[in-house]
Amino acid sequence: MNILFLTLSRTIEIESRNIYNDLVRRFVQNGHNVYMVVPFERNTGRKTEVLHSMGATILGVRTLNIQKTNIIEKGIGTLLLGKQYMLAIKRHFRSIHFDLVLYSTPPITFNNVIKWAKRTYGAKSYLLLKDIFPQNAVDLGIFTKTSLIYKIFRKKEETLYKISDFIGCMSPANCRFILDNNPYIDPAIVEVCPNSVELFEKSPVDVNSVKDKYDIPQDKALCIYGGNLGKPQGIDFLIDSIASNERRNNSFFLVVGNGTELKKIKSWFKANSPKNAKLMNALPKEDYDVLIRSADIGLIFLDKRFTIPNYPSRLLSYLENKIPIMMAIDVNTDIGTIAEANGYGLWAESGNLAEFDKKLDLILADSNLRISMGWNGYKYLLENYTVDKSVSIIMSHFYSPYHS
Repeated sequence: MNILFLTLSRTIEIESRNIYNDLVRRFVQNGHNVYMVVPFERNTGRKTEVLHSMGATILGVRTLNIQKTNIIEKGIGTLLLGKQYMLAIKRHFRSIHFDLVLYSTPPITFNNVIKWAKRTYGAKSYLLLKDIFPQNAVDLGIFTKTSLIYKIFRKKEETLYKISDFIGCMSPANCRFILDNNPYIDPAIVEVCPNSVELFEKSPVDVNSVKDKYDIPQDKALCIYGGNLGKPQGIDFLIDSIASNERRNNSFFLVVGNGTELKKIKSWFKANSPKNAKLMNALPKEDYDVLIRSADIGLIFLDKRFTIPNYPSRLLSYLENKIPIMMAIDVNTDIGTIAEANGYGLWAESGNLAEFDKKLDLILADSNLRISMGWNGYKYLLENYTVDKSVSIIMSHFYSPYHS
């Protein structure tokens, strides 16, 4: 099968691990031909070109900056993306007959590419719904439902759902939200197809050496937050939790990442010089993986204003490395209730510092509980969040039974 995969992933090779590369590698290993289309943003200085990696073909398309940039360039760049992708595909992949178009959100502006592939090749289309836009922007107060920009993007979102033969959502709450807010969608095409990971054998790490390397106290449990530091993460409450942690003598917060709110959190660290916390810029993937394996508790933060049910992919690295998870999240996501039901994490509503501290203290107080929760999470990962599971879900619509 020839698969056209449209994504915003900044991929130039698929050896490195992330949710999209892991998926592509497994498709290739199962005998499929995968053609990825990815952005080469203006700030990279790269021109449009075709690359090859581990059996996959990658078409990098020169675009405007569309991630971690100002709202104006991001908006214009996102609107232009579909046209730029289609022109590049027609030029570089004109001899390929595609059987399946796979695409993820964000963005929601691939509609013309998808319709063209369906019309030209009779290809099936599968949406990996990772983000519900523009409602998430409304939730965060970026614009309102009465604004012109909302109406433009909402129309594109509706079209995207209508042209998708199948919609894979990250969790049951995502499925319910999409169907409740888009009643024209046939429930039969909506299913859970979660974020997933390919598992590898890992060598043991010397935790003491890792802590020494990053100047982390040896006698305190390491609570780590790694990933984007932007508006969706509710950075104000992350700061509140760091400030509250100053009263403890048994835990240390490490924040690792970049994003639009990095300046705010840097300013707080500079003004307050916390003794129980450290802020670091994003690390290379290999270094970050070692750091995660040295942590005792993984942290997840989401802005309390969200009405859409987010399901952050950083969950996977915590589960994979057998560490329990403490979450400060909104009440509409099911990431916390699933974690508690399966014994690998606890959650509090973002903004409720007393509840967050109470539940974090429970995990901090019992090392045996942390070990048990870590193994519960790993078991849940094996049963639900492996890349083989995702590939099987997608391919079940084309082959029955599916053999990996």
